Amino acid sequence: MTTSRTALIYANVILIIVCFLFSAAYAEEVNTIWLDELDLSKATCGWGQVNKNKSCQGNPLKINGVEYERGMGTHTPSTLILKLDGKVTRFTAIIGVDDEISEQPTSDRGSIDFKVVGDKKVLYTSGTIRGYQTPEKIDIDLTGVEELRLIADDIENNYYDHADWVMAKFEYTGKPPVTIDIPKPKPYILTPKPKPTPRITGPKVFGARPGNPFLFTVTATGQRPMKFKIKGLPKGLKLDSESGRITGTAKKRGEYKTTVTAQNSLGKAKRELRIVIGDTICLTPPMGWNSWNCWACSVTEKNVRDTAEAMVASGLINHGFSYINIDDCWMRKADSNDAAIGPPVRDETGMLLTNDRFGDMKALTDYIHSLGLKAGVCISPGPTTCAGYVGSWQHEEQDAKYFAEMGFDYLKYDWCGYSKVSGNEKLEDLQRPYILMGQILEESGRDIVYSLCQYGMGNVWEWGEAVGGNCWRTTGDIVDNWGSMSGIGFSQADHWPYAKLGSWNDPDMLVVGKVGWGPNLHDSRLTADEQYTHISLWCLLSAPLLIGCPIEQLDDFTMNLLTNDEVLEVNQDPLGRQAKRIVKTDDVQVWYKDMEDGSKAIGLFNVNDYDEKTIGVKFEDLGLKGESHRVRDLWRQKDLGEFDGLFNAEVPVHGVKLIRVW
Repeated sequence: MTTSRTALIYANVILIIVCFLFSAAYAEEVNTIWLDELDLSKATCGWGQVNKNKSCQGNPLKINGVEYERGMGTHTPSTLILKLDGKVTRFTAIIGVDDEISEQPTSDRGSIDFKVVGDKKVLYTSGTIRGYQTPEKIDIDLTGVEELRLIADDIENNYYDHADWVMAKFEYTGKPPVTIDIPKPKPYILTPKPKPTPRITGPKVFGARPGNPFLFTVTATGQRPMKFKIKGLPKGLKLDSESGRITGTAKKRGEYKTTVTAQNSLGKAKRELRIVIGDTICLTPPMGWNSWNCWACSVTEKNVRDTAEAMVASGLINHGFSYINIDDCWMRKADSNDAAIGPPVRDETGMLLTNDRFGDMKALTDYIHSLGLKAGVCISPGPTTCAGYVGSWQHEEQDAKYFAEMGFDYLKYDWCGYSKVSGNEKLEDLQRPYILMGQILEESGRDIVYSLCQYGMGNVWEWGEAVGGNCWRTTGDIVDNWGSMSGIGFSQADHWPYAKLGSWNDPDMLVVGKVGWGPNLHDSRLTADEQYTHISLWCLLSAPLLIGCPIEQLDDFTMNLLTNDEVLEVNQDPLGRQAKRIVKTDDVQVWYKDMEDGSKAIGLFNVNDYDEKTIGVKFEDLGLKGESHRVRDLWRQKDLGEFDGLFNAEVPVHGVKLIRVW
């Protein structure tokens, strides 16, 4: 072989090696993509909206005085899922609470735990980060990770948790990461349909004040037509045998044990109903509907009438649902100085006027009552409501008179707008408007359930009853995702001493069915298991059950979810206890509620985000004596058998096993 030929061979070999190395280097070239270059619409957001390069309120991203050009602004609870396919090698970001919460008191400036979870393993957790705290820098190796979740969790109260992921970017080889929808399994129905034979439902105890108009509808499932009878009614009351409505006026104080009978062609059912004529109303948690979570400020009189009609036509009324509550935006709009914009907000005598979406309020409440239902309304003690409509400030007596004359049975008194005139917001400032309206309502000549909506300020559960409240919001507004619902529901554990007949902790309305807070509705983003958890937990909490979706649009799953009488019986139990939590870990919680008959209602909750869990409860931890106990699955309405000392169940992700033990 000649020297020149040898040199040529070596040159070709070197060229091949160089090409191979160049190709390999090119194939493994590291690329960068910013978080804000991805589709962020798939992220969940507990309030406001997810924004690219802006905060959840649409302002420039700013943390602890420093403004950032790029990133994602969101609000707890928030989750974004990304598919990486093992090709993303690194994630870097700066995290913190946006400065736009600057006007809030120091104690309310957010409380967020930022998490990065890869393939169900926590790769990073920030712990509690608050407003005006130095932001955290994160740098995470993602080599080999297939799925990534960026999570902003609420720590304490879900107020002002404006979470920013800024200057966030990924390094990758091959394909870039893509965001994906949060998986949502199809709903499944657990509860069998009601039998055609009569079954009396609803409250077993009902309270009314002496001398006030009385309205109570005996409810029952079963084939229609159905006849109702009652023995032992107080003097002044009468029963309509066709509708089951009890009306009239009872003047003599006392507790009356009546016997109710419901009969159709297939059978007869009997049950005791205690009627208590005295100073306390709302002896069981209110059950009904509220307009806010579906219609918000687009609500119309037609929406309300359609809902009332659907409450009857769907059969929901037969399971004890009775209130039809109009939330904000039925009155006329006012500016921040309480000066009318356009037409006057009150008539020449100072009485409230409705806006052009509503007509004669008395005619509306009369129509609701004619269906065997009750009517509710909302207003603020301030000059304006949350949405800027006229409030009751300096017109409290007139407004209470208006509500009574119009025939309302429920008042949601919403703090919104009152901060402008409240003073220093010490305890006496928080109580002042509620004491005033409470006293006026008691003297109104009508039984009006008094709902204090002030979001838990000043530990309202400790004094709500003393100012005349029948129920009181303990939290901020709920939205239809797991973080919000579970964060609110499971935060009620310390409130149980304050729940009793006529006095109820209120963790906000139900977010099942179609919701949207305006004319554009969507299916609840809670999974089927999360919705079973939602209803189970609210029933164990003895919380008001106010449906937040248009009832005329109920699907089979949601209808089934709302009409399980054995589950609703846990909520309406006349002992009036709230459940206590006896087990809490990162993965599971166990709650139990004492029932009037000595049994225990128990919720076994799986709060793990990824895996099914086996959850058990020891009967001795419930105070149950003896070795053998009968256990019933309430959602399936099925006896599970006799168990000695312990019960275990497999519970799906974010799901529940709701049982009753005798």
